Formats: sequence, structure tokens, C-alpha cells
Amino acid sequence: MPPLRPWPKTINGVLLRDPQDADIEVIASFRNLPEVNRWMIVTHQTLDELRRSWLAVASSQTDFSCVAEVDGELAGVGFLEVEDGAGQPGKPRGTDACIGYIVRPGYEGRGVGSAVARGLVEAAFVHLELRRVTAGCFADNFASVRILEKTGLRREQHGRGDSWHAELGWVDGYTYGALRDEWLAARAGSLAAGTES
Repeated sequence: MPPLRPWPKTINGVLLRDPQDADIEVIASFRNLPEVNRWMIVTHQTLDELRRSWLAVASSQTDFSCVAEVDGELAGVGFLEVEDGAGQPGKPRGTDACIGYIVRPGYEGRGVGSAVARGLVEAAFVHLELRRVTAGCFADNFASVRILEKTGLRREQHGRGDSWHAELGWVDGYTYGALRDEWLAARAGSLAAGTES
């Protein structure tokens, strides 16, 4: 039996919820647009691939992806995949998560990306009680850099020329991460100071 889903959850007016069949066509309408794919590693997915992956989420033991709604309209998607941490044999399994997100064109600058990223991190640390969360982005994707840092993840790696970009060639990439204990402590401090929105 799959773990209980962390959704629905509303953050700053953005509803994060489980994907439904009706969402697939909407996701497909923006997933392969050039402005969306400019900063994606996987730059194209067919409708069948999207349908297969999104409909598998509901029964997955490791995929806690979600869709984001603003005023009843699908405004983006979030990805949360539970993974094994790195290490030698005998290590605990399913302790970490990798997150990512896509904001639908027209919803940029409205806090959707920040709400999705925050929701994913909260789901990983509070609901799923995972040990560590990571996320990656191209170094030139300044919007994602701001979102990940605002969410409380720290830049842990700057890969020099480690990522191929179809338009820009070999470019730098960043990896962000946080441990559950430190993230919860920082969150508690923000709540006590009244600075968390």
C-alpha cells in the first residue's frame, strides 16, 4: 500500500494537489513549449509519455509529484521523487528526495514556483520525514536559483561546464540541498521571528 499522499496543500494561494486524468492535456499544452524547455534537461515528452508518467503517480511508492492550481487553473507542476542516499552497502533506503518544478507560461512572477518548491520541501521533510532533499538547475537559470535559495536549500555544488545546453553549449550547473534537521531548525527560527510567509 502506497504511503499517504501529502496533497492537497495550499501555500500562498497556490493549491498543490494530486494529478488527475483531466490535467494531462493541460500539462501537454505547455510542457514542450520552447520557453518551458529552455531550462529543462528532458526537452520533449510525448502525450503518451506524459499520460503514463502522471497517471502512475497515484499508486507510486516513490513519486509524490503534484500539480499547482491558481484560481482553479493549472499553473504548474512539481516533482518529488524519493531516492536512496549515496553510500556503501547496508545504507538505509528511500531516505532522500529530488525535487523540481515547471511554471506554466503566463504564471511567472506570481509566486507559483516558490509555492511549489516550498510545498515539495515541506512534503519531503514534514510529511514523508525524509533525511535530505536536493534539486539541480542550470547556473544561468536565475529564476530557479532564487526560488531554491528562498526555499531554504543551500548551494552545495557548482559544476563547471557540467551540463549540455542545446542553445548555449556546455554551461555550469548548480546542485542545491538541505538536511531535514537543519531545515526544520531554520523553519522554526523563521516562524518564531514571524518571517516565514
